Amino acid sequence: MIYYIIRSRSDGKYLTARVDDDTSGYLLLFKEDFDAMSYLNAHAADLANRLTVESLASTQIGSLLKRWGFAGVGIVNDPLLPEIEFLQHI
Repeated sequence: MIYYIIRSRSDGKYLTARVDDDTSGYLLLFKEDFDAMSYLNAHAADLANRLTVESLASTQIGSLLKRWGFAGVGIVNDPLLPEIEFLQHI
């Protein structure tokens, strides 16, 4: 399965959700590229030109989480509300 992520064009950091300041955050995953774009347009329209949407195969998620030290993933089910399902990486 392919997911879509949002990444900064300037420093390469990924868009994450932070539950508290003590954790490294949850990598936000979108099921469709247009969902990621809708999220940007709804919640960060003024920053949209600084961000890009990239595809990510589900087989790459584990290594990306380890490399960046993310706590887990947040699968965005509705980009406009937003409705996010958080899954912790073990």
